[in-house]
Amino acid sequence: MRRGLLWLPFALFALLFGVVVFGLRAPADRTIHSAMVGKELPAFALPGIIQTKPGLDSALFHKGKPRLLNVFASWCIPCVAEAPNLMRLKTMGVPIDAIAIRDTGPAIEGFLRRNGDPYERIGDDKVSAVQLSLGSSGVPETFVVDGRGRIVQQHIGDIREEDIPALLAALQGAK
Repeated sequence: MRRGLLWLPFALFALLFGVVVFGLRAPADRTIHSAMVGKELPAFALPGIIQTKPGLDSALFHKGKPRLLNVFASWCIPCVAEAPNLMRLKTMGVPIDAIAIRDTGPAIEGFLRRNGDPYERIGDDKVSAVQLSLGSSGVPETFVVDGRGRIVQQHIGDIREEDIPALLAALQGAK
């Protein structure tokens, strides 16, 4: 009996080790499911952040044409990485609007000059109020919004080349 108790710590350690190894090998579902998908875009009206672009109003998204809404910032490194793909979407005829998060006009102008300007409108969300109402917690994030103002899809993180077909399909399905 006493000899069996000596092996108990080793058996517990082996069991714990097995659980950890199994947990590390099992694939995790890394999909983030947005609570806003399928719901109407929250009402907002944001002033423009730069002189050459108008601000952004949620009423624009109720005019019958699906659009992309990109949440970005000039200080965001992944936003720089996605810029060429947003420019590609623009050349394909996709209307893209943006919300600039906690940023300044000169910084946004510099960002657009360096990385291209795919946006029709850019709203200034100084305190991230609209960003949070969208269920967005970081930058960049992109929303596919149908012509009735409903969020069809939320893409978290930078848009990569392999993401473009899915975004185009979501826009096509949102008509």
